[in-house]
Formats: sequence, structure tokens, C-alpha cells
Amino acid sequence: MASNATAPKTGKADPDPWYGPTSGTTVLAAALMIFGGVMAILEGIAAIAKDDLFVTTRHYVFQFSLSGWGWVHLILGIVIVLAGCAVLTGALWARYFGVVVAGLGAIANFLWVPYYPLWAMTLVAVNIFIIWALCTGQHREAHKGSAA
Repeated sequence: MASNATAPKTGKADPDPWYGPTSGTTVLAAALMIFGGVMAILEGIAAIAKDDLFVTTRHYVFQFSLSGWGWVHLILGIVIVLAGCAVLTGALWARYFGVVVAGLGAIANFLWVPYYPLWAMTLVAVNIFIIWALCTGQHREAHKGSAA
């Protein structure tokens, strides 16, 4: 009679379902990065097209032309979308890069407040939440790895 009692085990009998790079907070951060990046791209395209949607204020400290701000948001939006896709791969460098790019996105949208206040403040909040989610996911990974 053949028995499998001595066969080597290749994995844990009860594998841990939590995997840090693709944890819920990391996936949420990546999805928000893709969403926020697409919104920034649309914001940039609208500004480059000199849409009547925007309010132009006088005597603003960070005054660029509307098309200049459009190019800033378009390029930053593309970079944020690419960083969000990289975060989904689980690479640690992508998480750090995502924090930096989301911080730049929050600053750019804060400076954009006089042109479109509601959209800008929404994207500032989204970028701050992205930073929180990326940093929280990493903290959980380090805590989970030290417990094993």
C-alpha cells in the first residue's frame, strides 16, 4: 500500500491570505491614483483648451497662464496614472514614488484653487488620502513581517 505520509510539504497548510503589496489599502491607493490622475489629465486638457469653465483671478501669487497650468496638470496626471499602475505590481519603489507624486499632485491642486476651487480641493483630499493609504499599507507590511 502506497502512502503519502512522507511526501515533502511544499507550502503551509493554512496560507496567510494577507499579502502586503496587494493589500486592501494598497489597492485602494492605486485605484485612487489612477482616478486622481485621470481627473488631473482631464483638468489639464480643459485648461490647455482654455475652456470657459475656469475662473481667472487677478493678483494671485502663483499666477501662470491657464495653458501653463494645463500642461502642469496634464503631465502630472499622466505620471500619477503610471505610478498607480506601478503600485498595483507591488514594487516598493512604486509605493515611495507614489507618495512623492501624490504629494506633488496635492501641492499643484492647492495652487490651482483660485481657478477651480471645488475640483482642486477634491483632488487635494484624494492625494492626501493616497499618501495615507500608501504609508499605512507599508506600516502593516512591516508589522506583519516582524510577527512571522
